[in-house]
Amino acid sequence: MAGFAIAIRLRSKQFLGWVTMLAGVLLAVAVAALMVRLEYAPLPAIGDLANPERNPIEQAYDVLGRVVTRAEADALLRSPEGQRQLSRESGAISIDDRLLALGREAFYRETFGNEVFLTDVLGLLDGAVTPWAFTKAIVGLAGRGTSDLKIRLAKTITIGDHTYEAGTEIGTGLDVPRGGLFPLGIKMVYDRGHVRAGITCAVCHSSVDPYTGKVVEGAPNADLNVGLLLAFASNSAAYFTHTGLPKGLQPFRTDSTRVVTSSTGVKEALPDPDALERAVDVQLAAWPRGNFDSSIDLVNNPTQIPDSFTAHGHPYGWSGFAMIGPFRGLSVLNNNVHALNSDATGVAAAAPALFGLDPEVYLGAVLQNAPARGFRFDPTRDEKPTVVLAKADPNAGRPGLNEVVALPSYPNASYIASDGLLLAISGFPVWEHVNAMSAFQNTLRPPPSWSPSPEGLAAGRVIFERAGCANCHTGPALTNNRVLPLTEVGTEPTRARALAATEQTLVPPILYPPSVSVPPSRDAPIITIPIDAETRAQAQLAWAHQGTDGGYKVKGLVGLAWTAPYLHDGGVAVGPDVERHLGIPGTSKQGIAPHARNSLRALVDRTIRSRVINANRASARLQAAHVTGDGHPFWVDAAAGFSSEQQEALINYLLAIQEPVR
Repeated sequence: MAGFAIAIRLRSKQFLGWVTMLAGVLLAVAVAALMVRLEYAPLPAIGDLANPERNPIEQAYDVLGRVVTRAEADALLRSPEGQRQLSRESGAISIDDRLLALGREAFYRETFGNEVFLTDVLGLLDGAVTPWAFTKAIVGLAGRGTSDLKIRLAKTITIGDHTYEAGTEIGTGLDVPRGGLFPLGIKMVYDRGHVRAGITCAVCHSSVDPYTGKVVEGAPNADLNVGLLLAFASNSAAYFTHTGLPKGLQPFRTDSTRVVTSSTGVKEALPDPDALERAVDVQLAAWPRGNFDSSIDLVNNPTQIPDSFTAHGHPYGWSGFAMIGPFRGLSVLNNNVHALNSDATGVAAAAPALFGLDPEVYLGAVLQNAPARGFRFDPTRDEKPTVVLAKADPNAGRPGLNEVVALPSYPNASYIASDGLLLAISGFPVWEHVNAMSAFQNTLRPPPSWSPSPEGLAAGRVIFERAGCANCHTGPALTNNRVLPLTEVGTEPTRARALAATEQTLVPPILYPPSVSVPPSRDAPIITIPIDAETRAQAQLAWAHQGTDGGYKVKGLVGLAWTAPYLHDGGVAVGPDVERHLGIPGTSKQGIAPHARNSLRALVDRTIRSRVINANRASARLQAAHVTGDGHPFWVDAAAGFSSEQQEALINYLLAIQEPVR
């Protein structure tokens, strides 16, 4: 018996040893998990693309928007003066395989840190949508891929007069390639025990072909349900500047006990967080699928997500506001996405001019309901919102939360950066990733859709010219690269005036040259971007400055088969059934994809268009979002003297445009 007892004691000690060791291992793993950072965003293989073909690279350098061909570069590099012109100090960017590879990588994987704002401040993962909901949805695909990932809501949420019950399946519009494990353009970051989600350019500007499951690089994600996803966030009020609320937010500042000390030392009332959240949710949920409001003009005017088939398509943005600087303004557009749209905290210094709010009041409104405790502003504590933000900011010393550098002119606006901020990652030249994405996008061409016979193509081109389309839609990308006055285009007017308020703080455009690395030194050189008289007049029109009502650019026509619906508001939408699938209410609101051929027919046929416009106008939500499908009154129909066969020939021609015209 004594021996048996000794054996038991030995085994007990051995067991306790194993338990102790296991506990130590688990503790070590837990400690390591709290110290490690992991991140993932999908990058499709070339073999998984529907459009692997590229536009030929004819440009050797970009010098502040000036195209330098290879032949011209060879000549310039033979002299010291030419070498100076093509130096980084002069603003020259060499376009080579390294830059294009960096651009593609950044297009799919670079968030510039926006996962912090989207998760810790906006609460994208703390509302009705959770990481577990995404995980279950993707597992349920079993590798099939989808152009519209459907998830079940984790909690019940009421938006306006509609209640979404927990467990309700909603379409996100997120694209998962065939065999993929994650949505395009979504980056998940595990950072010392905290899970965050960020977005890259690919979430909006790449899509999955529902028929092949392959990725279409550069095609707009026409069913991305971004407005509803934002409305489901726990603190969507942080995005209030993208919706139609009164300047100063006075109707919401009703509680005299919720105050903040302004930058001048005066106590000012904060907006009621619940009332502000409800108002913002209603307006965000009104955005049609595939639309996003990238302006901060306190007007709810989302526009269709544009394509990235950008070669020869300058100026950029629906109003053409991005027209100067590297890559003929494309870098200005790419910069705007993350330097302005994915972090609401960066514009706090400009809040008085733009929103009629003191910077402290503005940040208080943005941070008062933040899900992350470190970012949440508590008006009962004696600490200003700017101090709260500075303590939690992972990029201390920079405005906002994203990875940016401030120009010396910050927070003033200029035609190179509407908020004075440049996306920039430490250790790289300023704007390196932005310029790389511009170079990459200019190589993209849409996949073949269909090809009419040479005779049919020629017949369509004849109608294109006879109808006067070629008066504006000319050049390699079938655009004359002009901004037209609002009165001439005739489309819904509010978005054309979205940048008008920036004139109050407008300064001459300056830029750090690509020879400057991040962070720039105090004495880093600055380049002033030259603007001739004609370009200045066009910029003033695009930005609704100098008393103009604004305008819209002449859209390039490459890739129309992949970019339905049409016009800047995406209102010209018709589904497969021309009689029933009319406008946004008859297409995306019903989960029906707009049909490119039928939508183009509505664009040029006034009878069908009037029915589309009437369908849109019958929706109060679309009216609140300024989506009509109105304007661009250039017709190829019976009333204009064209037969149905001629109209069909024109549409065939338009759908066949797959690359820049040589």
